[in-house]
Amino acid sequence: MPVALTVAGSDSGGGAGVQADLKTFSVFYVHGVCAITGITVQNTLKIEEVYDLPPSLIKKQIEILAEDFKINSAKTGMLRNDKIIKEVAKTLSKYDFPVVADPVILSKSGYELLQEDAIDDFIEFIFPISYVITPNRYEAEKLSGIKIKSKIDIEKSLKILKKKGANSILIKGGHFGNKTDYLYHEGKIFEYKGKNIKGCKHGVGCSFSAAITANIAKGIDLKESIR
Repeated sequence: MPVALTVAGSDSGGGAGVQADLKTFSVFYVHGVCAITGITVQNTLKIEEVYDLPPSLIKKQIEILAEDFKINSAKTGMLRNDKIIKEVAKTLSKYDFPVVADPVILSKSGYELLQEDAIDDFIEFIFPISYVITPNRYEAEKLSGIKIKSKIDIEKSLKILKKKGANSILIKGGHFGNKTDYLYHEGKIFEYKGKNIKGCKHGVGCSFSAAITANIAKGIDLKESIR
Protein backbone atom coordinates (compact mmCIF):
# COMPACT_ATOMS: atom_id res chain seq x y z
CA MET A 1 0.00 0.00 0.00
CA PRO A 2 1.36 3.49 -0.83
CA VAL A 3 2.26 5.68 2.14
CA ALA A 4 1.46 9.40 2.50
CA LEU A 5 2.75 11.67 5.27
CA THR A 6 0.89 14.66 6.67
CA VAL A 7 2.80 17.30 8.63
CA ALA A 8 -0.01 19.32 10.18
CA GLY A 9 -1.95 20.30 13.27
CA SER A 10 -4.36 18.18 15.26
CA ASP A 11 -8.05 19.14 15.10
CA SER A 12 -9.87 18.03 18.24
CA GLY A 13 -13.17 18.25 16.31
CA GLY A 14 -11.95 15.75 13.73
CA GLY A 15 -13.00 17.82 10.71
CA ALA A 16 -9.69 19.31 9.58
CA GLY A 17 -5.95 18.96 10.12
CA VAL A 18 -4.27 15.62 10.65
CA GLN A 19 -7.56 13.86 11.38
CA ALA A 20 -9.10 14.94 8.06
CA ASP A 21 -5.89 14.09 6.21
CA LEU A 22 -5.67 10.55 7.57
CA LYS A 23 -9.34 9.85 6.86
CA THR A 24 -8.93 11.15 3.31
CA PHE A 25 -5.81 9.05 2.72
CA SER A 26 -7.73 5.95 3.76
CA VAL A 27 -10.57 6.68 1.31
CA PHE A 28 -7.99 6.48 -1.48
CA TYR A 29 -6.49 3.25 -0.05
CA VAL A 30 -3.28 4.98 0.99
CA HIS A 31 -1.69 4.36 4.38
CA GLY A 32 -1.38 7.62 6.29
CA VAL A 33 1.37 8.58 8.74
CA CYS A 34 1.63 11.89 10.54
CA ALA A 35 3.92 14.40 12.18
CA ILE A 36 1.86 16.73 14.36
CA THR A 37 2.93 20.38 14.41
CA GLY A 38 0.50 21.68 16.99
CA ILE A 39 -2.58 20.87 19.06
CA THR A 40 -5.75 22.88 18.57
CA VAL A 41 -8.66 23.29 20.96
CA GLN A 42 -11.59 23.45 18.56
CA ASN A 43 -14.99 22.23 17.42
CA THR A 44 -16.85 22.85 14.16
CA LEU A 45 -17.61 26.46 15.15
CA LYS A 46 -14.35 27.91 16.45
CA ILE A 47 -10.76 27.47 17.59
CA GLU A 48 -10.14 28.58 21.17
CA GLU A 49 -6.44 27.87 21.57
CA VAL A 50 -3.41 26.42 19.76
CA TYR A 51 -0.31 24.88 21.30
CA ASP A 52 2.69 24.73 18.95
CA LEU A 53 4.94 21.71 19.35
CA PRO A 54 8.72 22.27 19.52
CA PRO A 55 10.35 22.19 16.05
CA SER A 56 12.83 19.54 17.24
CA LEU A 57 9.95 17.20 18.10
CA ILE A 58 8.33 17.75 14.70
CA LYS A 59 11.65 16.94 13.04
CA LYS A 60 12.00 13.71 15.02
CA GLN A 61 8.48 12.61 14.05
CA ILE A 62 9.30 12.98 10.35
CA GLU A 63 12.69 11.29 10.64
CA ILE A 64 11.44 8.27 12.62
CA LEU A 65 8.69 7.70 10.06
CA ALA A 66 11.08 7.97 7.12
CA GLU A 67 13.37 5.41 8.78
CA ASP A 68 10.66 2.74 8.73
CA PHE A 69 8.16 3.62 5.98
CA LYS A 70 8.72 4.14 2.27
CA ILE A 71 6.94 7.48 2.06
CA ASN A 72 5.56 8.12 -1.44
CA SER A 73 4.30 11.66 -0.91
CA ALA A 74 3.76 14.23 1.83
CA LYS A 75 1.66 17.28 2.57
CA THR A 76 2.03 20.16 4.98
CA GLY A 77 -0.81 21.86 6.79
CA MET A 78 -0.59 24.17 9.79
CA LEU A 79 2.95 25.53 10.21
CA ARG A 80 2.33 28.38 12.60
CA ASN A 81 5.66 30.15 13.06
CA ASP A 82 9.03 30.77 11.43
CA LYS A 83 10.89 28.21 13.55
CA ILE A 84 8.49 25.40 12.63
CA ILE A 85 8.54 26.42 8.95
CA LYS A 86 12.33 26.38 8.77
CA GLU A 87 12.68 23.04 10.57
CA VAL A 88 10.01 21.33 8.48
CA ALA A 89 11.52 22.66 5.24
CA LYS A 90 15.02 21.60 6.23
CA THR A 91 13.86 18.12 7.27
CA LEU A 92 11.61 17.42 4.27
CA SER A 93 14.30 18.61 1.84
CA LYS A 94 16.41 15.58 2.81
CA TYR A 95 13.93 13.23 1.12
CA ASP A 96 12.91 12.78 -2.51
CA PHE A 97 9.13 12.36 -2.16
CA PRO A 98 6.93 15.16 -3.58
CA VAL A 99 5.41 17.65 -1.13
CA VAL A 100 1.97 19.24 -1.38
CA ALA A 101 2.00 22.46 0.66
CA ASP A 102 -1.37 23.73 1.89
CA PRO A 103 -0.72 27.26 3.24
CA VAL A 104 -3.14 27.24 6.16
CA ILE A 105 -3.28 30.92 7.15
CA LEU A 106 -6.67 31.46 8.82
CA SER A 107 -9.35 29.12 10.09
CA LYS A 108 -12.91 29.66 8.84
CA SER A 109 -13.69 31.25 12.22
CA GLY A 110 -10.81 33.73 11.74
CA TYR A 111 -8.15 32.20 14.01
CA GLU A 112 -4.56 32.87 12.86
CA LEU A 113 -2.94 29.54 11.94
CA LEU A 114 0.08 31.03 10.17
CA GLN A 115 1.46 34.02 12.02
CA GLU A 116 1.58 37.20 9.95
CA ASP A 117 5.31 37.66 10.49
CA ALA A 118 5.99 34.12 9.22
CA ILE A 119 4.31 34.44 5.81
CA ASP A 120 7.55 35.54 4.13
CA ASP A 121 9.33 32.56 5.72
CA PHE A 122 6.67 30.25 4.27
CA ILE A 123 7.38 31.67 0.83
CA GLU A 124 11.16 31.52 1.25
CA PHE A 125 11.47 28.04 2.74
CA ILE A 126 8.34 26.03 1.83
CA PHE A 127 7.84 27.15 -1.78
CA PRO A 128 11.19 25.73 -3.02
CA ILE A 129 10.63 22.24 -1.55
CA SER A 130 7.03 21.93 -2.75
CA TYR A 131 5.74 20.08 -5.78
CA VAL A 132 2.53 22.11 -5.62
CA ILE A 133 1.04 24.70 -3.25
CA THR A 134 -2.75 24.78 -2.74
CA PRO A 135 -3.93 28.18 -1.45
CA ASN A 136 -7.55 29.25 -1.36
CA ARG A 137 -8.52 32.70 -2.61
CA TYR A 138 -7.66 34.50 0.64
CA GLU A 139 -4.34 32.66 0.99
CA ALA A 140 -3.42 33.36 -2.63
CA GLU A 141 -4.07 37.07 -2.00
CA LYS A 142 -1.86 37.09 1.11
CA LEU A 143 0.96 35.18 -0.59
CA SER A 144 0.91 37.08 -3.89
CA GLY A 145 0.18 40.51 -2.45
CA ILE A 146 -2.72 41.31 -4.82
CA LYS A 147 -6.50 41.31 -4.46
CA ILE A 148 -8.27 38.70 -6.56
CA LYS A 149 -11.50 40.07 -8.05
CA SER A 150 -11.46 38.59 -11.55
CA LYS A 151 -10.06 35.80 -13.68
CA ILE A 152 -7.31 38.18 -14.83
CA ASP A 153 -6.33 38.66 -11.17
CA ILE A 154 -6.24 34.88 -10.69
CA GLU A 155 -3.82 34.54 -13.59
CA LYS A 156 -1.69 37.40 -12.23
CA SER A 157 -1.61 35.80 -8.78
CA LEU A 158 -0.57 32.42 -10.21
CA LYS A 159 2.30 33.98 -12.14
CA ILE A 160 3.44 36.04 -9.13
CA LEU A 161 3.50 32.91 -6.95
CA LYS A 162 5.49 31.13 -9.66
CA LYS A 163 8.04 33.97 -9.68
CA LYS A 164 8.27 33.74 -5.90
CA GLY A 165 9.56 30.19 -6.22
CA ALA A 166 6.55 27.88 -6.29
CA ASN A 167 6.81 24.93 -8.67
CA SER A 168 3.10 24.49 -9.44
CA ILE A 169 0.16 26.36 -7.89
CA LEU A 170 -3.46 25.35 -7.43
CA ILE A 171 -5.78 28.16 -6.33
CA LYS A 172 -8.82 26.42 -4.87
CA GLY A 173 -12.16 27.70 -6.13
CA GLY A 174 -14.46 27.37 -3.15
CA HIS A 175 -14.51 31.14 -2.64
CA PHE A 176 -15.13 31.94 -6.32
CA GLY A 177 -18.63 32.31 -7.72
CA ASN A 178 -17.92 29.84 -10.53
CA LYS A 179 -16.51 27.22 -8.10
CA THR A 180 -13.51 26.66 -10.37
CA ASP A 181 -10.03 25.61 -9.28
CA TYR A 182 -7.09 27.06 -11.24
CA LEU A 183 -3.83 25.16 -11.68
CA TYR A 184 -0.61 26.71 -12.99
CA HIS A 185 1.61 23.82 -14.08
CA GLU A 186 4.48 23.62 -16.56
CA GLY A 187 3.76 27.08 -17.92
CA LYS A 188 0.03 26.54 -18.54
CA ILE A 189 -3.19 27.27 -16.65
CA PHE A 190 -5.75 24.48 -16.27
CA GLU A 191 -9.29 24.86 -14.93
CA TYR A 192 -11.34 22.40 -12.87
CA LYS A 193 -15.01 23.26 -12.53
CA GLY A 194 -16.86 22.00 -9.47
CA LYS A 195 -19.74 22.69 -7.12
CA ASN A 196 -20.27 23.06 -3.39
CA ILE A 197 -21.17 20.01 -1.32
CA LYS A 198 -23.83 20.81 1.26
CA GLY A 199 -23.05 20.20 4.91
CA CYS A 200 -19.27 20.75 4.85
CA LYS A 201 -18.47 23.04 7.78
CA HIS A 202 -14.67 23.17 7.71
CA GLY A 203 -11.63 21.15 6.71
CA VAL A 204 -12.51 21.15 3.01
CA GLY A 205 -9.12 22.56 2.01
CA CYS A 206 -7.30 20.01 4.16
CA SER A 207 -9.29 17.16 2.63
CA PHE A 208 -8.71 18.40 -0.92
CA SER A 209 -4.93 18.76 -0.51
CA ALA A 210 -4.83 15.36 1.23
CA ALA A 211 -6.73 13.78 -1.68
CA ILE A 212 -4.19 15.22 -4.12
CA THR A 213 -1.35 13.93 -1.92
CA ALA A 214 -2.90 10.46 -1.78
CA ASN A 215 -3.23 10.21 -5.55
CA ILE A 216 0.35 11.40 -6.05
CA ALA A 217 1.45 8.67 -3.61
CA LYS A 218 -0.21 6.18 -5.96
CA GLY A 219 1.90 7.43 -8.87
CA ILE A 220 -0.83 9.49 -10.55
CA ASP A 221 0.32 12.71 -12.23
CA LEU A 222 -0.56 16.09 -10.76
CA LYS A 223 -3.31 17.14 -13.19
CA GLU A 224 -5.15 13.83 -12.81
CA SER A 225 -4.59 13.77 -9.03
CA ILE A 226 -6.37 17.11 -8.76
CA ARG A 227 -9.23 15.99 -10.99
